[in-house]
Amino acid sequence: MNASRTLATAARVLRQLRHDPRTIALLLVVPCLMLFLLRFVYDGSPQVFDNIGASLLGIFPLITMFLVTSIATLRERTSGTLERLLAMPLAKGDLIAGYALAFGALAIVQSAIATGLALWFLGLDVIGSPWLLLLVALLDALLGTALGLFVSAFAASEFQAVQFMPAVIFPQLVLCGLLTPREKMQPVLEGISNVLPMSYAVDGMNEVLRHTDMTTAFVRDALIVAGCALLVLGLGAATLRRRTA
Repeated sequence: MNASRTLATAARVLRQLRHDPRTIALLLVVPCLMLFLLRFVYDGSPQVFDNIGASLLGIFPLITMFLVTSIATLRERTSGTLERLLAMPLAKGDLIAGYALAFGALAIVQSAIATGLALWFLGLDVIGSPWLLLLVALLDALLGTALGLFVSAFAASEFQAVQFMPAVIFPQLVLCGLLTPREKMQPVLEGISNVLPMSYAVDGMNEVLRHTDMTTAFVRDALIVAGCALLVLGLGAATLRRRTA
């Protein structure tokens, strides 16, 4: 990998996104609107919002980054841009790292806006540090970016890329512990949830919700989410194809 090529790729992606207001709105506005909606849905039961709000701060960035990254990467392939880039002295690792860096920068902005909104405007009550909450939200967004880059290699159109969401995201959403505690699930489902990264994203958020300092469980959950993101990025580089079949 070459640092200058990686940075050049990241800068090119950010320039393209700057001229795409719909994508910027999806990344920055939609998570905030969803948090607003949920806050007022539970206006009469603020404790319910406190219980699920922290988890949703991790889930929303993961979902939006997955959607945007998978579609943007596929668009590069179907337009022929990817083929032209890989014909240059640009390694697959440089390309994937450049995309991850560009979308990671957006993830920082997205996570900071959503976390600040939830804590200081919507009254989300957490015991732990807001910085730890932001850290997990950022790791979740990076995981969504990695998953989006990975699944884009298996889609032939933007419609197919969106179809991967029910297969990749929805099972994790159901089994992550948001709807019911994982330990109360049927043993087989609990076992499946134990290998899904979103489960540890939710667990990490819940640790910040309940504890004043960084616990061993929080460190474990954060490392698992970060490790899964790096693993999926590596798989994305290995499965990257020059063109869509």
